[in-house]
Amino acid sequence: MRLNQNILLLGKKVVLVPYTPEHVPRYHEWMKSEELRRLTASEPLTLEQEYVMQHSWREDADKCTFIVLDAEKWRAQPGTGEESCMAGDVNLFLTDLGDPSLGEIEVMIAEPSCRGQGLGTEAVLMMMSYGVTKLGVTKFEAKIGQGNEPSIRMFRKLHFEQVAVSSVFQEVTLRLTMSEPERQWLLEQTSHVAEKPYRAGASEAR
Repeated sequence: MRLNQNILLLGKKVVLVPYTPEHVPRYHEWMKSEELRRLTASEPLTLEQEYVMQHSWREDADKCTFIVLDAEKWRAQPGTGEESCMAGDVNLFLTDLGDPSLGEIEVMIAEPSCRGQGLGTEAVLMMMSYGVTKLGVTKFEAKIGQGNEPSIRMFRKLHFEQVAVSSVFQEVTLRLTMSEPERQWLLEQTSHVAEKPYRAGASEAR
């Protein structure tokens, strides 16, 4: 999605930045993991295919993607490349042509050292806030493998409720509709987040 290609979202634990060619090599290394491919229902790609995928994700109007950076590492390493700060990614898919207010959200904290520290939770909250305020999303869905208990627990803590189970795909679907109280709660949870120009404001933001 081109809409977010020039912005950076600065949180407490994570920094969300657009997915650029700079991030592809590290992302490609992550996706060599059979476990990550299973959890994300992804097919193995060559490095060249990964670059093509990155380009399409930037261009496609129905996919909003941010790379999740570890904010602590990012602040401690001003002037260095973002690849060494990468923790994962967070995505919002607007693929229901009949309902543009529905977004399917997913998060992956791929870097083992970054798991279990709340980075995924903050990344999801920040992406939801971006979806509500910039993209007009009022309903969120998360489709998660039945065996991915940590992810299911995380989304439940964020007020998502289970609405379906697929034995064929071995996944559960959780949903959150943004009522006015939920919207206010979300905006309170993300009131600390700062939006800055990407690249131009990156060093200053640290």
